[in-house]
This record gives sequence, C-alpha cells and structure tokens, in this order.
Amino acid sequence: MTVPLLRLQGLTKAYPGVVANNNVSFEIGQGEVHALLGENGAGKSTLVKMIYGLVKPDSGTMELNGTKFAPSEPRQARADGIAMVFQHFSLFDALNVAENIALGMENPPAMRDLASRIREVSETYGLPLDPYRTVGDLSAGERQRVEIIRCLLQDPKLLIMDEPTSVLTPQEVEILFMTLQKLRAEGTSILYISHKLEEIRTLCDHATILRLGQNVGECIPSETSAREMAELMVGSALQTPERSRRTPGEVVLDISGLSVPAPSAFGTPLKNLHMTVRKGEILGIGGVAGNGQDELLGVLSGETLVEPDAIKFEGRKIGALGPNARRGLGVLAAPEERLGHAAAPDMSLTENAMLTGAVREGLENRGFLNWGAAKEFADRIIERFDVRTPGPENAARSLSGGNLQKFVIGREVLQNPQVLVVNQPTWGVDAAAAASIRQSLLDLAADGTAVICISQDLDELMEIADSFAALNEGRLSAPRPTANLTVDEIGLMMGGAHGMEVAHV
Repeated sequence: MTVPLLRLQGLTKAYPGVVANNNVSFEIGQGEVHALLGENGAGKSTLVKMIYGLVKPDSGTMELNGTKFAPSEPRQARADGIAMVFQHFSLFDALNVAENIALGMENPPAMRDLASRIREVSETYGLPLDPYRTVGDLSAGERQRVEIIRCLLQDPKLLIMDEPTSVLTPQEVEILFMTLQKLRAEGTSILYISHKLEEIRTLCDHATILRLGQNVGECIPSETSAREMAELMVGSALQTPERSRRTPGEVVLDISGLSVPAPSAFGTPLKNLHMTVRKGEILGIGGVAGNGQDELLGVLSGETLVEPDAIKFEGRKIGALGPNARRGLGVLAAPEERLGHAAAPDMSLTENAMLTGAVREGLENRGFLNWGAAKEFADRIIERFDVRTPGPENAARSLSGGNLQKFVIGREVLQNPQVLVVNQPTWGVDAAAAASIRQSLLDLAADGTAVICISQDLDELMEIADSFAALNEGRLSAPRPTANLTVDEIGLMMGGAHGMEVAHV
C-alpha cells in the first residue's frame, strides 16, 4: 500500500479561551489535491501553520513520507519540501520580481542566474514572469505568480495554498488550475484552502472538513454538491439571502466629474467619475484588483479629501469633510484590508468598536470615552454576526480573517448608516457567513440605506445589487440594471470595452 505523503495524527492546539484544533487526523496522498474546508474559525489556519512550522502542536504527530515530521520553523519545513502560498502577499512593491524572490531564499544564486531560473520555471508552468519588473507595477494576479514561482523554485513535495483565487479574474483562475494540474501530474501534492466550493469540486480529489477545530468528515468533491459541502461545514441547512421588493427613493449620494491623482507611485488615479446612489439601492461596482477600488473607497470614506462639491450627500457638499464628520452625517465605510486599515491589530475588539462607533453610538462625550458602552457595542456585534472569539477583550489580530471580517462589517451595519460603502465584504469568508453578510446588506437597503458594494466576486454582485458598474483603470462605466446583464457583458465592462460617457442612475 502506498505510503501517504503527509499523515496527521491527533493534532491538538489550544490558545487561552479556545481550542483551535482538537485531535485532528487525516492523510494527503502522493500527487493528490486535497481540500481543507471549514467555517471561519474552524481551525484551518492553525492546522497549516503547524504543518509549515509556524506553530508547535500541543499534542499529536505528523509523518512525511513515513518519517516523523516536526518542523520547528518554516525554514526547516521548506528544507523538507513544504512550501506555502499565503492569502496575504508578502512582497515589497519597490523591488523587482527577482529581488523579492531572492529575499525568500536561504542561499540565493547570483541575480542573473536567478532571473534565468525564474523565466524558465514560470514559462514551464504557464505563469510567465519578467524577473526585472517592479512588483508595484504588477496586477494582483501577477503578484500571486511571484509567490507561486518562489515556492516552485524550492521543488516542493507539498504546496499549501490559502485562498489562492480570491484576487484573480476568471481567466487567471483557469491558468492557475492548469498549473496546479501540471504539478499534480508531476507528483506534487497540494493542500488547497478555499471558500469557493465550485472550485473545490473542479480541482480537488478529496476534502477534509473541519468544524469547531475537529475533523467532522471527508468527501469526494466531484461527487458532492457545493451546498452539501457548505452544510457539512456549518452542521446545518444553509440559508440563502432573500431580496425584498423595494423601490429606490431619492438620490442620497451624488458624485459628479470626480478626478483624483494616484495617491502613490503604485496607485491608480480616478478619472472623471460620475455616480448617483438612491435610498434603498445597492450599487455593485466590479473590477479586477488594482483598478482604483481602494482609491474610490478612500474618496467616499473621507480619507482622501477632494473639492467640496465633488461629492454631495442629500444635497450637502461633503467632499472636503473627513471620515468622522461624514460618519456623523451617516456616511460609513468598511475597507478591504482588515488588519491595519479596518481594524487596529493589537487593539481589543472593544477598542476597535470605539474607533469607528464613537460618533454614531454615543461612546464619547466631551472627550471622555464610555468604555462600558463600547464593550456593550462590541458584544452586540459579536452576537449578531456570530463572531467566533472568546470575548471583546481579545485583540483583533487573534481572530481568523473571516471572523474579523464579520466583526468589521457588523460594526458598520449596526450603526444604521444612511450610506454604507463596503469593499470586498465577504473576502475570505465561508459560505454561511457570506450569506449572512449579504443578507445584512439587503436588510439595510430594505430599511432605506444606500449601499455601494465594491467586489471582485461577480456572483455576489449579481445576488445582491440592483445595478452594476465596472471600474477599469480608474474609470467607472455607466451603471446597468443587474437583471438584464449577461456574464459576457460584465466581462466586457470590466475589461474597459464600454463607453466612458457615464449616465446617471
């Protein structure tokens, strides 16, 4: 009988107040693509960190090719043939591709030799890269190629991939899958983490499902529906978001002729944007990563100030108002980057609730902060949005990415905004949590809130948005009703093949 590449037996890891992994056992075969599924907070990240040597298990054992395997650090795991592509890229914008890859190597060769090797490996696996291009000039998909090629240069036995398609276009996903299938054919095993269950069904040979830190079962994805896998993950029936019948009211936010220079050498300028959003309307804005999404959110949130009359809220000029002043009026925002932008990593959830809720929740009075009220607000967010955490005193960085996302979105939703701008609201969130977040946005709109949802998930936008516009190289297309849009039309809009003379909604 063939010895599995990796065997995990009884892995357990506990932190104060929570057992992240509880007696987890499973095997990954030679040349197998194995999915690791579970809700946010189910223990997936802790498990792969143990495999990669970032975390030491409290108990349990691992075997690699039948030999005891207990890496004390990632360097040892890499030496044993384990490579990992993280969900969040760790690249330096100002350095070129080869320089970034060299930084991740123990003994990098001469730069000329490394550049030649990068070209050779990247072309072999269908992910061509110019080793001398500056990383700051690369698209999100190209940046991911850098991370993958960095791993492939190690000739890994096991490649761990955490949410690898979250920032890719459908075309880039196809290329990635071809690369992974080539690796599988060559005998490389892949441990694949994703909340996109149809991708799992297409790509993966087997799947292990974690729930609350425990292995609750396995399945063959090609023989299991996405809904069945989702229900295995949550242990109950999956709720589908419901849209209520509603007629948008009067215009609440009006942007006219807005142009903003790029905030940095690697940013995207916004060019002559026109946009109106009505009460009770959800406007979906799609686009490939790096086309001005972050810049648009900065302008709408007040982090980037513009001419006063470039943005009007209920007829009032607010372009020159900062974030707190806009929050006081009811214009709220939730950015894409969870740690460091939407939340302060080392602050508690109570403190993070205070940061954006002080004005609308009445958490401060004449400079004095009401921490009791802030804790109650944090508790409400945790309960309403099912945030898996021991309590509001825990630091933001202690939460899994999906649970922190639920907290960030919940914090803004519960403040009853007049306008809510969200960027990637369900990025890295499991199916059940994504349905809950989308339902909360639909409920806001039903209560009269104007919602602007910026997302790369086209299925998400088609599910909740009333109208759709595409952002391409800092230009916004004319909004179209989602009910009449085809996938081909959306693709053309995202690619910039649309008229730039923009009509109002």
